[in-house]
Amino acid sequence: MKFSKVKIAALAGVWPPLGLSSDAIEERLAALYDRLKLPRGRLELMTGIRERRFWPGSVKPSQIAAEAGAAVLKKHPVDLADIDLLIHCGVCRDRLEPATAAYVHQWLKLPGRTQILDISNACLGFLSALVLVAGMIEGGQIRRALLVSGEDGKPLLEHTIRQLLMPYHDRQSIKPLFANLTIGAGAVAAIIEHTDLSPNVRGLQLVTATNETDSSHNSLCQGGTTGADGLEMLTDSEALLEAGLNVAERCWIRFQEECAWTAQSLDRVICHQVGRAHQKRLLERLGIAPDKDYITYDQLGNTGSVALPITLAAAMDAGAVKAGDRVALLGIGSGLSSLMIALNA
Repeated sequence: MKFSKVKIAALAGVWPPLGLSSDAIEERLAALYDRLKLPRGRLELMTGIRERRFWPGSVKPSQIAAEAGAAVLKKHPVDLADIDLLIHCGVCRDRLEPATAAYVHQWLKLPGRTQILDISNACLGFLSALVLVAGMIEGGQIRRALLVSGEDGKPLLEHTIRQLLMPYHDRQSIKPLFANLTIGAGAVAAIIEHTDLSPNVRGLQLVTATNETDSSHNSLCQGGTTGADGLEMLTDSEALLEAGLNVAERCWIRFQEECAWTAQSLDRVICHQVGRAHQKRLLERLGIAPDKDYITYDQLGNTGSVALPITLAAAMDAGAVKAGDRVALLGIGSGLSSLMIALNA
C-alpha cells in the first residue's frame, strides 16, 4: 500500500497520573511468591517494566480517549466541522453497543456530519485505523479524520491479582496469567489529513504500509469479559513471542521491498511496547540497531492499541524524531498480525 497524499498532522498522548511499580505488584502477590518460592524482582527483571500507570478510580475508555482527542485538537486546532470521520481504535470499549466513538463524539462536541465507528484489531487497532483512513483520504472519500484510543488495563490487572492469590496455583498454572501483570493504561489521539490541508504543518507523511497475518496462532493470546469480576486474558507468552517474530520477519521483508528502505537507511523505529525480551529479539531478527528504537514500556507497560502511537508521540515531543527522518512503525498484535508503516518526518 503506497500513499502520497496523507499526513499525520498532529499526535498527542495522555499518560495517567498514578504510577504502580512492578515491586508494588509483587508485594501484593507476596503470598503467592512465598508459597511458590518465586524470587522477588523477577517481574521487572524479565520485562524491563519498572512501572505502569493508571487513572484514579474507574474511568471509561471514551472519557480518556476524549481527553487525548482534546489534547491533539489543542496541538492542531481545526474547525470541528472539518472533521469527516472519528474512529475509536481501542481494545477497551465502554460497552458492546453503541460504538465507543459515539461517546467520544459527545464528549468532544463534534458536529452531526462527522461519521463515527470503532475499529478493533487487538494491539494493532490504531495502526489499522490509520491505514484505513489513509486509503479513504487517497481515494477522495474524506479529507480529515480524528483517531482516538483509550486503554485502561486496571480491571484486568486487579482481576489477575485476585486470581493469582487463589491457593490452587502452581508454577505452571500462573504462566498464562503472567503477561497480564505488564498491562498499563494510556490514551492517544491523532489528526490524519490530506497533505493539501494545513500547508504550514508538515507532520509525518505516510509512505507505505505492509501487513502480514498468520491466523493459525489466534489462540496464543485471548481475552474477554468475566462478568462482574472484570476482564480476563490468557497468553502463551513464549509461543506468542516466537510466532510473532516469524510474522514480523516476513512482514519486514516485504516492507523493505515496498518502501525501498533498509535497516541501515531508516533513522528511527517505533515498536509495539511489550517488554525488554520482545524488543531485543525483534530488533535482532530484523537487523535493526537498538539505538534507532525508542521505548516507553519501562514506564507505561503494555497499553494495547495505545502503546505504539503514544511512544511515537513521546519520541516526537522529546525531539527523538527530527525533520527529514525516515520512521518505521513496527506493529504487531494477537491474531496474529504485523503491520509496518513507513513515515517521512
